[in-house]
Amino acid sequence: MMKCLLSGAAFAAIAVTAPVAAQDVAIINATVAIGDGSEPINEATVIVRGGEVVAVGTELRPDPSVPTIDAGGRWVTPGIVSAVTDLGLYDVGAVGASNDKSAGDSRFNAALNVAPAINPSSQHIKVSRAGGITRALVTPSHGNSLFAGQGAVIDLGADANAVMEAKAFQMANLGERGARLSGGSRTAAYVELANALAEARAFARGDWEGEEALLTRADAQALVPVVNGSQQLYVEVERAADIRNVLDLKRRYARLDLVLVGASEGWLVASEIAAAGVPVIADALDDLPASFEQLGATQSNIGRMKAAGVKVAIGRMSGTTDGHPRSAAQFAGNLVALSKVPGASGLSWGQAFATISSIPAEIAGHAGKFGVLKPGAVGDVVIWDGDPLEVNSAPTQVFIAGVEQPLDNHQTELAKRYRDLDESDLPKAYDW
Repeated sequence: MMKCLLSGAAFAAIAVTAPVAAQDVAIINATVAIGDGSEPINEATVIVRGGEVVAVGTELRPDPSVPTIDAGGRWVTPGIVSAVTDLGLYDVGAVGASNDKSAGDSRFNAALNVAPAINPSSQHIKVSRAGGITRALVTPSHGNSLFAGQGAVIDLGADANAVMEAKAFQMANLGERGARLSGGSRTAAYVELANALAEARAFARGDWEGEEALLTRADAQALVPVVNGSQQLYVEVERAADIRNVLDLKRRYARLDLVLVGASEGWLVASEIAAAGVPVIADALDDLPASFEQLGATQSNIGRMKAAGVKVAIGRMSGTTDGHPRSAAQFAGNLVALSKVPGASGLSWGQAFATISSIPAEIAGHAGKFGVLKPGAVGDVVIWDGDPLEVNSAPTQVFIAGVEQPLDNHQTELAKRYRDLDESDLPKAYDW
């Protein structure tokens, strides 16, 4: 039985500072999920001070001066981390003027940076926050190149400062889509990638020949952190053969810090992925061959990769109805249920929750900073009205960096407006 985890060193390494309005709070009598892969603990306490978790465990006695919430046995978890999403990049997908997901007509690709386009007031952010999402790894979509641009790590707090880390990673595609964007073949995609990395190296050395180069100056400069290993390269790839080719890149370009995205056939090469030490952000339940590169898709993909020693997170959830980030908990729950299906490979409850909390944070380079309830982590805490991996459960309170967040959004306001509709009235007008 875990007794207590006490705070030691001060928060460091990332620019997550406690807001002025950060609250001190002790949540007692809770079923607590740490988020690190361990199983939940009962009758536990979580203490947050100055926007930071300072203690978690059983048999804790909070300072009487700290405001206390009695959870009454309800579940308390770290905030969910949405990996590889488009949160904050559009309001209405079909309205181009409100959509900053991709820039297909731009002269630039690798240099594109989503950070200035993030809209903290987006309804998609508000809806996700109400679903327990507190942090996200936001990425652009591909436009006219195998490089989509640079993603950002954001928080979903109700304030104007959403971006935690700009230019956190570069996004590329070396599967079917990358082949189409590069001229119609994977052969062209790999030549384009090799040329881009070579030009970025030349730029770093100071002997880049702009007039002869295929990359723009901005794109060459943007890829320098990729080739020197200071910026991660997220590569969307699905089939086993393509995964092997991407892993081979790590052998040829030793400094590349690779992350596989998608990996529907990852289970077929799981031992090779694990040996390379490359993490994966996977779709949760791909089990149909939606394309030729997904012929080996199976719901057991994540479970089998996990069993082989691969670090796997659930990701690639956008604002669409069937794949909204708030559905991540449901999909993680499906992986728990899958562990009970004969012949299938799923995850334990703790392992499944980690795929949407601590593991996305670790992959992004922020291990122990968010996605967990441990001393020194930022105070992202969610109180649920039931098991968070059950589809009928929902958050009742959400704290981001120790600040309690509003859970209202366009959907909740519409529900209130029309719950008691008098059909004799004209449709009610919006007041905001």
